[in-house]
Amino acid sequence: MNGFLDLKTCILLSVIFMVIIVLILLWKRDIAIYQKQEKELQMYRTYVKPLEGLIQEIRAKQHEFDNHLNAILNMHIMIETYDELVKEQSKYIRQIIQERDNNYLSLLKISDKVLAGFLYSKLMEFKNKISVVLIVGSHEILTNVPERDLIEVIGSLFDNAVEACNEDKRKLRLFLTSEEEHFIFEIKNEHEPLSIGQLSKFFERGYSTKQKDGKRGLGLWNVKRLVEQYRGELFVENEEIEGKNYICFRVKL
Repeated sequence: MNGFLDLKTCILLSVIFMVIIVLILLWKRDIAIYQKQEKELQMYRTYVKPLEGLIQEIRAKQHEFDNHLNAILNMHIMIETYDELVKEQSKYIRQIIQERDNNYLSLLKISDKVLAGFLYSKLMEFKNKISVVLIVGSHEILTNVPERDLIEVIGSLFDNAVEACNEDKRKLRLFLTSEEEHFIFEIKNEHEPLSIGQLSKFFERGYSTKQKDGKRGLGLWNVKRLVEQYRGELFVENEEIEGKNYICFRVKL
């Protein structure tokens, strides 16, 4: 009887122990899910809020836009000939286009509002330092990469491009779209041509063209690590645009 009871007790203790382990694992899983959701919510609060500023800016300029329309519509009162009217209207419209704050309005149409808000906040942060041409190929952003990692990749590439700008070369070109359920992002900064060897070193851990203070040289290396983690693609090359050389980074996730 003692042997039977000992065996029964052991089995009972083993079952209780297994149940405790399962409960601990489930608790850790729930904690991880909660923390992930909390981070995503925080990102949403942080990066979607800047879009409200863009919307308010659009509303503020609506009255100004109406005034421009009235000016164009009433030019015929002061201008007698048709050719002169067309000339003056074209000139006025070109001036309006040149005075616009770039084509950031396309960010409002992007399906991923966190990404849109993040990009807009970065553009506003450096608006006095760089000149940006933004092109959105597809407003539907498709990717299986979590937003926190997508933001980290885009942010590192953007910061790297801004750091490479100077007084003579301060132009950036951004392009984003989705193809075959993958997100594609390109960023190009005006820069003198670099050799293949120099370009390949960008992704080495610790490599930096800036002052080495122990903190640089990790951004692009981390980008490469994340892209490889999600089996994406990452390229860098020289590209000539309008007679000027640009360093082009292209990522597909």
